Amino acid sequence: MAKKKEKKIVDGLLKFNRVHPVTNVAITALFIFLALLCFMPALLVLIVSFSSEKSVVTIGYSYFPLEWSLASYTYLFNQGAYIGKAFINSIFVTITGTALGLVMCSTMGYALSRPNYRLRKFFSYFILIPMLFSGGLVASYMINVNVLGLKNTYWALILPICCSSFYVVIMRTFFQTSVPEAIIESAKIDGARQIRIFAQIVLPISLPSIATIGLFFTFAYWNDWMMAKYYLNTNMQDIFPLQYVLITLENNIDFLSRNAEFMGPEQTNNLPAETVRMAMVMVAVVPIACSYPFFQKYFISGLTIGAVKG
Repeated sequence: MAKKKEKKIVDGLLKFNRVHPVTNVAITALFIFLALLCFMPALLVLIVSFSSEKSVVTIGYSYFPLEWSLASYTYLFNQGAYIGKAFINSIFVTITGTALGLVMCSTMGYALSRPNYRLRKFFSYFILIPMLFSGGLVASYMINVNVLGLKNTYWALILPICCSSFYVVIMRTFFQTSVPEAIIESAKIDGARQIRIFAQIVLPISLPSIATIGLFFTFAYWNDWMMAKYYLNTNMQDIFPLQYVLITLENNIDFLSRNAEFMGPEQTNNLPAETVRMAMVMVAVVPIACSYPFFQKYFISGLTIGAVKG
C-alpha cells in the first residue's frame, strides 16, 4: 500500500514537471535565437577581418563580402616582432595578476568571514569605502609613481588592479554562506591551524567562487590598456601589453588614412584601414575565449552537499 502511494506521488511529480511539446519547441527556439544574437556579431567580425578593404568600402560590413583577403592579417604579421612581444607581456601580466588577485581577495575574504576576528568590522568598513568613492586618478598616480615607484615596470600593470573591494565582498559572502562552520570547527578540534584549514579545506570547497573571480581578473588584465597609458613611457615598448599595442597600431592607421594626401602612395594604397580593426579584435578575443573552458567546469554548485553529516 505504501509502495502504491509512493508511486502515485512520483507519477504526480513527473506529470507536474513534464513540459508540453509545443512549450518545449518554443523554449528551444527562444534559446536558439538568444544564442544567435550572441554568435552572429562575432561571426560578422570574423568575416569582415577576412574581407578585402575594397569590399568594406563598397558595401560596408557584410556577411557576404565581394572579395576575400588576408591583407589585414598580413599587416599584423608584418608587425610580428612588436605584437609578439606584447602578446607575451599580456600573458605574463594576466597570469601573475590573476594569481596575485585571487590570493589577496580570497585570504582577506576568508579573514572577514570569521565571526571571531576582532578587526572584522573595521576592515569591512575599510573595504566598503572604495566601493562608494575613490581618491581619484591623481591620488592613485602619485601613490603608484612617487610612493611605490611602479612607473615603467611590470608591477605598474599588475598592482593597481590586483585587489577589488567588490571581489573581496563576494568571497566573504561565499565563505559565510557556503562553507559549513562545522567543517572548520572539526578541523580546529583536530589541531589544524587557520592556514591549513584555508588551504586544504576551504579552498577546495570554494572552487566555483575562485574560478568566477579568477575569470573576472583574467578578463580585466587581458583587456586592460589604461595602466600602460598611465604608467609607461613611450620608449618602454618592451613591456607594452597587447591591447595597448593594438590601440597604438589602430591610431597609426587612422592617422595615415586621414592624411593620405600628404603620404606617399606606397604607404596608403594597400593599407587595410577597416578590416585590420576586426583582425585586431580577433587577435585579442581568441586567446581569452580559449581560457573560458578551463574555468567553466568549476561553475557548478552543490559541492558542499553531504559535506556535513548529522
